[in-house]
Amino acid sequence: MATVDEELGQMEKDIRQLKIEYDQFFGGGRKRPPTEIEWRIDMLVKRYSERGGEMKFGQRFRFNNLTQTYAKYKDIFRKRMAQREEGKVQRHYGAAAKAIEAERAEKEAARKAASKESEETTHFRVVCSEPERETEKVEQLYEAFMEAKKQMGETTTGKLTRSGFNEFVRKKTKDLQKQKNCHEVEYVVEVTEGKVKLKALVKA
Repeated sequence: MATVDEELGQMEKDIRQLKIEYDQFFGGGRKRPPTEIEWRIDMLVKRYSERGGEMKFGQRFRFNNLTQTYAKYKDIFRKRMAQREEGKVQRHYGAAAKAIEAERAEKEAARKAASKESEETTHFRVVCSEPERETEKVEQLYEAFMEAKKQMGETTTGKLTRSGFNEFVRKKTKDLQKQKNCHEVEYVVEVTEGKVKLKALVKA
């Protein structure tokens, strides 16, 4: 029986393959959409959505990232399919006009996809008031930050030690509490334009 990590790895490969085969389908290289791969991914999403409590934090983080990516692709595929169906109905335009319309629709879909990919995505957030006592929260924040960097292919994580990260959060929290006269600080792991960022926000 496959492990959780193996199945998540297969899910990641299937999502990449799904995009490739849908692009082939919309480009005329395939006669039918890749429904078998889509069904396989849907089954994994359903299974792990119901068994989320059995996954470790890093696995759950990876699963959430994959489902977000899959949802974005499905939305793009659905819109392109609708455009394709509309193109079939509009026969009076003629073959050349339809080809131009199809190309324009594909470019628009690609533009929207690129725009969506560049949007700010929040992967994890946690609120701290006493980091030295809230070790579990700081641990989860560290894991989320490192996992996000790994997912985005950033290789500069080796210099950041766990103890150094803990000290950074402790000092940052105390500094903001003193400067802004606040009790809580919210830490957010975000991906903006492909870059992982850790933000500290003041809570009232």
